[in-house]
Amino acid sequence: MSIPHWLQENTLFTADGQVLLLASIAALCIGLSKSGLSGTATLNVVLMAQAFGAKASVGLVLPLLIVADFMGYYLNRHGGSWRRIIPMVPPAILGVVAGYYLLGHIDNSAARPVIGWLIIALLGFKLVLDHWRAAFENLVQHRLFAWAMGSCAGVVTMLANAAGPVMTVYLLSQRLEKKEHLGVFSRFFLFINLFKVPFSADLGIIHPRSLMTNLVLLPAVVLGILLGWQILKRIPQKPFEWTLFVLTLIAALWLVF
Repeated sequence: MSIPHWLQENTLFTADGQVLLLASIAALCIGLSKSGLSGTATLNVVLMAQAFGAKASVGLVLPLLIVADFMGYYLNRHGGSWRRIIPMVPPAILGVVAGYYLLGHIDNSAARPVIGWLIIALLGFKLVLDHWRAAFENLVQHRLFAWAMGSCAGVVTMLANAAGPVMTVYLLSQRLEKKEHLGVFSRFFLFINLFKVPFSADLGIIHPRSLMTNLVLLPAVVLGILLGWQILKRIPQKPFEWTLFVLTLIAALWLVF
């Protein structure tokens, strides 16, 4: 598949049609993750990193996430409250600033394995959480837990836009009903992703060509949200997410090695 010359001049797409294909699948995954299929969130990170380079992909993904966050907030606006995210906000802000300095001091070749290892660590974190959830419920009673989770979420979201599992652990500790959980989750990421914009712009990973690329990929995000709702109605979520777990692990190892 050949990419039109005008599209190459105004976006980050190259003449190689594989880049557009990978990016479109990644944008679809962003929509799927915001619809409730959370296992797709980390897969989009590695696909975008493969398509555009690890460092550039961090800035490219952010505006797409913000659009999806606004949609998620609108859909879940009756659940949760802004007050619920307050304990996580100060440490998350500090984590974003730390991540900003880290991202500013590594080049693309170094960013690839860093993002790959982050994804592998988050996948391992998911396994630990699934098998020892009761032990985590005891740990979360400590008052430093919110600060630890918040700062971790800030660093990971700045480096790789992949803090969903960290926030999920924190919200599980709050024993919220599903509607409340989704409402707080969407509010936190809407806030923190908007907060990250000036830092990403300062690093030069959000710019006019990246924003034009976002416009091309935006329909895939919307399609992913609509498709995700249908998938949730028809396919058991566990088998679907375990399939994505394996695919994400393979892709993360590809980034590392």
